[in-house]
Amino acid sequence: MSALEQLQPLIPPPAVGFWPPAPGWWLLAVLLPLGAWALWHWRHRLPRKAVPVPRAEQPLDPVRQGALEELARLPRPYDGAPAGAWLQQINGLLKRLCRNHYPTANSHTLNGRQWLAFLDNRCPAAGLTRWMVLVEGVYKPECRLDDKAIAGLNQAVETWIRKHV
Repeated sequence: MSALEQLQPLIPPPAVGFWPPAPGWWLLAVLLPLGAWALWHWRHRLPRKAVPVPRAEQPLDPVRQGALEELARLPRPYDGAPAGAWLQQINGLLKRLCRNHYPTANSHTLNGRQWLAFLDNRCPAAGLTRWMVLVEGVYKPECRLDDKAIAGLNQAVETWIRKHV
């Protein structure tokens, strides 16, 4: 008889059941819910960070700030003075801003209602389409505006400069 024949037959290992788990699993079963509760409790006990309230108006970039300063320096045609030069200066200021901010839009070639529509598409809050005098007044020989219209147009242009997209 050879040595291989003298060996005992293999005994299969005992079947390991799913239950009861090993001692380490019992410890894990206790620590996991305890850890989850501690995280939840810790998160709700910390003081909440104050949510910053957005400011009403962000600081303006230098180009817009310069445009507002230039608008403020323009002499307004009060007391029945001819308004053609003032309207032309406002149009020039708006065209320069548009050429700077929208170089591919060819806004400098627009005139009349198309120009006002272009401006209103960029900032509807300004409502510049109501001010047709902005584009027509330049061509009228003696265009005159009352003080209320001058203040309203100036405010609309200022709003457009501040808020255009």
